[in-house]
Amino acid sequence: MTNHIPRWELLKYAILWKKFGTKEFTNEQAITVLKEKDRHILSVFFSDLKKAGWVQIDRDKNDKRKKIYVLKEPNVAIKELI
Repeated sequence: MTNHIPRWELLKYAILWKKFGTKEFTNEQAITVLKEKDRHILSVFFSDLKKAGWVQIDRDKNDKRKKIYVLKEPNVAIKELI
């Protein structure tokens, strides 16, 4: 189930979707794409997206300290909102 997210998070989601689609990406890649310097903001962003059902977060198979992100397709997320 997908829930609503704030506009600022939706805009960041859209930027990431445009770059990665359904491909896996790391926190470092997200920082580069979003040009975000504050890691705390990204931590809150990804936590909110996960709670709302817009992203899947897993651990890197080779380094369990790192996280791997996969976005939910926007069409699926929007349909689940209705």
